Amino acid sequence: MPAKKIAALNTIYHKYSHAQHIVDRFLEGYGWQGRHHIPNVQIASMYVDQTDKRDLSQDRSERFGVPIYPTIAEALTLGGETLAVDGVLIIGEHGQYERNEKGQHLYPRYEFFMEMVEVFRDSGRAVPVFNDKHLSYDWNQAVEMVDISRELGFAFMAGSSLPVTWRLPALEFPLGVEMREALCACYGGVDSYDFHGLETAQCMAERRGDGEVGVKSLHALRGEAVWKAMEDGAFDQELLTAAVARSFTRQPRRGDSSDIDFQNDRIQDVCPDPTAYLMEHRDGLKTTMILLNGFLLDFNFAARMGDGSIQSTQMYLPMPPRHTTLASFFSPLCDNLEKMFLTGRPTYPVERTLLTTGQVYFGVESLYRGQAKLETPELEVAYQAPAESCFWRD
Repeated sequence: MPAKKIAALNTIYHKYSHAQHIVDRFLEGYGWQGRHHIPNVQIASMYVDQTDKRDLSQDRSERFGVPIYPTIAEALTLGGETLAVDGVLIIGEHGQYERNEKGQHLYPRYEFFMEMVEVFRDSGRAVPVFNDKHLSYDWNQAVEMVDISRELGFAFMAGSSLPVTWRLPALEFPLGVEMREALCACYGGVDSYDFHGLETAQCMAERRGDGEVGVKSLHALRGEAVWKAMEDGAFDQELLTAAVARSFTRQPRRGDSSDIDFQNDRIQDVCPDPTAYLMEHRDGLKTTMILLNGFLLDFNFAARMGDGSIQSTQMYLPMPPRHTTLASFFSPLCDNLEKMFLTGRPTYPVERTLLTTGQVYFGVESLYRGQAKLETPELEVAYQAPAESCFWRD
């Protein structure tokens, strides 16, 4: 099959940026299934919104003969009049962009998308698109992006590496599984790593029953209010313990200990300032995403199943530079993207990322309104999970 030509639209391109992790893999290949894999996808053009002294885009342009165009339209048309590529990467992560009064980073993913769509409309055709991380900081923009993809009929994928990275153990629920409650224990900031935690929980919870039906309410809490909610039964403490027990990075309460004592130590004594999103789905499922900064540095999932048992796993995310510069969890993401670009079909539904985008949006809004519980009829996002979970099983 001839290589597909892809335009990469980047906010910035430097070491450890998402552009480096994704675009470099399509340029240079990556280790995959015991060999070095060269994708059958060619980066044909780039647009780079910002550069600084760390810039790698010029080096990549010279080494691989990839032109960098001054506008998104020129990157998509290869300097011509009509669309001249077979797919688009929108990597709107990192760079010097403002934050609003709610603390949201105003990355121009929507703006990149709309400039791209203008070229699609003028050319009378559209091609598959991947949008890195959540769709937008604005819920209405995110909905519009998905609506346009449906209107123009192009394959559209978005989201995090978490649903497709290794799972330790390799837990995959069958479609239609009975699930009462789900929880992700993770770390990071609001309007940032909270998205990764939400994607972790959602890629597991979406396999329940007849499929995802959406979220009816969301309540974001901080600090002591999180632990008070746990004591009041707002979320299952046994699920939190099970998720934390999967962590490779948890910190002991005492400096001379090798681990937390799960029988006697309290997580709240180790982590006094958590942030949690408590969500109720429209079918009664409860999902909690809890950021445990200062206590752990990974992403861990647990669920209470229909029979009362607990299942748990870790989504393994060896983050550079702590473990490796490779950020190998981007490799299964690129494998899924290559499949979409080659076949014209997404490997998992964009509706998952639409829902998690909304969860981030309303989580930030709940905190901004003083930790108010919000009813979220907007998040009536229903979809079916894919037959296979697409995670890295090697």
